[in-house]
Amino acid sequence: MIEVQHYTKRFGPITAVNDLSFTVPPGTIFGLLGSNGAGKTTTIRALVGLTRPTSGTVRVQGFDVWREPVQAKAAFGYIPDRPYLYGKLTARELLRFVGQLYRVPGVEAEIERWLAVFRLAEFGNELLETYSHGMRQKVAIISALLPDPPVLIVDEPMVGLDPHAARQVRELFRTHADRGRTVLLTTHSLPLAEAVCDRIVVLDRGKVLGEGTMEELRAQTGTAAGGVDGDSLERIFFRLLEEEQAEEQKRRELQDSAPE
Repeated sequence: MIEVQHYTKRFGPITAVNDLSFTVPPGTIFGLLGSNGAGKTTTIRALVGLTRPTSGTVRVQGFDVWREPVQAKAAFGYIPDRPYLYGKLTARELLRFVGQLYRVPGVEAEIERWLAVFRLAEFGNELLETYSHGMRQKVAIISALLPDPPVLIVDEPMVGLDPHAARQVRELFRTHADRGRTVLLTTHSLPLAEAVCDRIVVLDRGKVLGEGTMEELRAQTGTAAGGVDGDSLERIFFRLLEEEQAEEQKRRELQDSAPE
């Protein structure tokens, strides 16, 4: 489970995330969506212990990420948008290190199984610095999944993946959640989010514009009409942004017309 309560992050005068709260229960894939600068990566960095909240709390499996960092970090796997791996290690060496760190039972067999899943078995003894971006991304995904963590935190998972691997990853996330695990992901791909996420939060400049299932978001934006199953997430997303822009314009007009 992930619990974010009144999370705010400021960088000097700039508020990157403002009073954000949400809960991701077990068995759920939760999508964090927004344009560039919306606050997605800032939130992810707080969840994995890379950015300290200005105020509020973030918890993973009940552990406060800043007050109980070891317990919290042992409970999640993290897939960053840019995989930073030890280039002088082979894939097998890196995965063996991860497996021993997390005390994964039968680690050697698990490593071979995962390498086979991603068609990397024949490259497993090659140095990671020789891998393409997509291959490194696959190793980063394996590293996160190898300990079978109760929580999986993912930042732009499909960058650099070929279509076959991207489909595999979508299925792996769904399977992980269906086994009672928690998955939180950020993505710029609205079709991906619509296809895999059970619940979605839409952020814009650190503020929540909408949260819920697809049906709840359709009801919020009045976009239920159209199509067999209702409007797409893309239309909902842009409707939320348009509504926020209209509200901001009204606020500016009121400020301009207010007597000095």
